[in-house]
Amino acid sequence: MSPSTRQPQSPAGLEPVPHGRTARRLDWLLLPPMLRRLIEGRLGSPVIDAASAGTGFTPGFASVLTGRDGQKLFVKAASKKAQKPFADSYQEEVRKLSLLPAGLPVPRLLWSHEDDLWVVLGFEHVAGPNPERPWNRRELDACLDTLEVLADALTPAPRSLRAFSEEFEDALAGWGHVRRTAPDWPHLEDAAALATRFAEATAGNTLVHTDARDDNFLLSPDGRAMLCDWNWPVRGAAWIDTALLLVSAHGEGIDADAVLAERRLTKDVDPEHVDVLLALLAGYFLEHRDHPTPNSSPYLRIHQSWYAEATWDWLAGRRGWS
Repeated sequence: MSPSTRQPQSPAGLEPVPHGRTARRLDWLLLPPMLRRLIEGRLGSPVIDAASAGTGFTPGFASVLTGRDGQKLFVKAASKKAQKPFADSYQEEVRKLSLLPAGLPVPRLLWSHEDDLWVVLGFEHVAGPNPERPWNRRELDACLDTLEVLADALTPAPRSLRAFSEEFEDALAGWGHVRRTAPDWPHLEDAAALATRFAEATAGNTLVHTDARDDNFLLSPDGRAMLCDWNWPVRGAAWIDTALLLVSAHGEGIDADAVLAERRLTKDVDPEHVDVLLALLAGYFLEHRDHPTPNSSPYLRIHQSWYAEATWDWLAGRRGWS
C-alpha cells in the first residue's frame, strides 16, 4: 500500500494533491493502551508493524496491522469525543456493509467494536495498492469492471436506503453560492437549470456507492479492483458511480466520453442525464472548495478545487460551452 510516486495531472494549472499522502491520521501508538490491547486480541497476536493509510481526507485511524505471527488486518477507528463526525461515519459503514451480500469485490468486515469512547472496524487485509494516478486504462477498466459487478449484484437496492435525490438535495445550493461569489461564471444559469433536474436523471433502484474514487479502490493480486469505504451508499441509477469515477479520468486527459460509450452501464444512458449529474457535481465542488480548510484535512479543498475544474471542463465540453 505504498503511495505511487506519480502525481495526478492538474486541470487549469491547479496544483494536484500529493497522491497517497493526503490524510493526517492517528498513529497506532497514539491509540489508548486498552484499545490497542482489544485490537491485538482480535488480531490474535501483538502488533509489530502499523502502516498508516496515506490516502483519504479524514483523520480517523486507518492502518494495516501486522501481528507477530504474520497475520495482517486493516483497522479503522475513531474517537466518539474527539472525532465524532468520523466515528458516526464508521458506525454508518458497519450498518451499510451489513446490507451487502457475500462474495462481492469488497473487503470483508471481519468484526466491529463500539463502546462509549470508540468505534473500531476490522477488515480483511487486501494485499494490493490503490490505482496509480494519472490513470492508466488497464487499472481504470479494472475499477469500471468492479462497478459493473456491483451494480448487477446490488439491484434491486434495499428499500431502507435513501434515494440519491434525497441524499444530494443540498448540493443544489452550490450554484446559488456561485451566483453570489462569481456572478460572471460562464453559462451559470444554464448549468444551474440543468442541476435542478437531477432527481429525475439519477432515479433508479441500484445500490450506488457514491464515493468510488481511485483512493477507495485496492487492486488485489487476483486482478480485481476491490471497492472500500461504504459509508454513504444510496439508491439510484446504476450508471452513477461509473460517471463519477470518470470525472478524474477526464481531468487527466482520458477521453471519458469514449469510455461512457463503451461501458455496459453507461452506453445507453441519456446524455442529458449525464450532463445533469455533472452540473450538480460541479456546483457542489465550486461551493465546497471555498469553505475553510479543516486542520484535520489540509488537502481537502485542493482536492475539491481540482474536481470542480475537472467536472466543469467535462460538462462544458459536452455542452459545447466556451
